Amino acid sequence: MDAYTSFAEVYDTFMDNIPYKEWACYIRSLLKEYGIHDGLVLELGCGTGALTELLAQAGYDMIGVDNSCDMLRIAMEKKAGTGLDILYLLQDMREFELYGTVRAVVSVCDSMNYITRHEDLVKVLRLVNNYLDPEGILIFDLNTEYKYSRILGDSTIAECREESSFIWDNHYDRETGINEYDLTLFIREEGQLYRRFDETHYQKAYGLEEIRQAVCEAGLELLAVYDAFTREPVREDSQRVYVIAREQGKERAGKTEGTERSRP
Repeated sequence: MDAYTSFAEVYDTFMDNIPYKEWACYIRSLLKEYGIHDGLVLELGCGTGALTELLAQAGYDMIGVDNSCDMLRIAMEKKAGTGLDILYLLQDMREFELYGTVRAVVSVCDSMNYITRHEDLVKVLRLVNNYLDPEGILIFDLNTEYKYSRILGDSTIAECREESSFIWDNHYDRETGINEYDLTLFIREEGQLYRRFDETHYQKAYGLEEIRQAVCEAGLELLAVYDAFTREPVREDSQRVYVIAREQGKERAGKTEGTERSRP
């Protein structure tokens, strides 16, 4: 079953605990560290556009790509309300196409974890390398194996709101690194009537060595891997990491080793 269909309708409701403004500040600080203060920035897996809007407000010319038309519909409604000049594209990040290059690419909220095969991750990163300006920057986050195995794995999370409720069952397979979560939603339609919807999502945990290898195969230069929202090395109990890589020439994809600033 497709993910982020019915969930799109209540996504922002249940994500209201995410400090998007703090996330945006962190990403902006990383971009500025590499001299990117403005210009075109692409967000892969932009969802309902929460972060896209904040980066646009900060002065970046934003492009948002997502494969859920339901999520993009909500993003477009936000755009209509704020009047921000954001281009949204309905595309699969494994096959995205742009009209030209961008100064930076960002992807947050574990969008990359939805790429569940190593070869597909490399494919995404190669496309990123292709569409980055010379020495452009890629920033993306990932949930860690620790989070899936120790925090989420085989757990059930539930939340009840006045207009909607959800039950989120997790099942983590240590051999494949795949976390399957079955999402049951109850969305209020009229009066006291709630309609049930079911979705299944799959995410993959990538180890640091596999991340390094994928970045290298894609032709990017791996600059750093940080414990999320810090400049500190990844810890054994890190739940989210941030990966920073740089374009280093389209013809070099798969032929060079990246040099990291802070080795994971």
